[in-house]
Amino acid sequence: MTRLRTVLQAAYLRRALAVAVVVGTALNMINQPEVIFGDASVTWWKVLLTYVVPFFVSTYGAYSALPKADDD
Repeated sequence: MTRLRTVLQAAYLRRALAVAVVVGTALNMINQPEVIFGDASVTWWKVLLTYVVPFFVSTYGAYSALPKADDD
């Protein structure tokens, strides 16, 4: 449980949020250029997932990188 508390601290969450913004924006530009540069309508669930997935991947990466011995 200590690792979970650690990755829920502000510093880890800020880093995960920064990763989500950068990666999510790049993925949105790749996956939905017709929405960004054209006249297609926005598919909001795709936009949401495009930002949420990198956030959770970054958070999980931080969680798994912490020493497991802290969980005892």
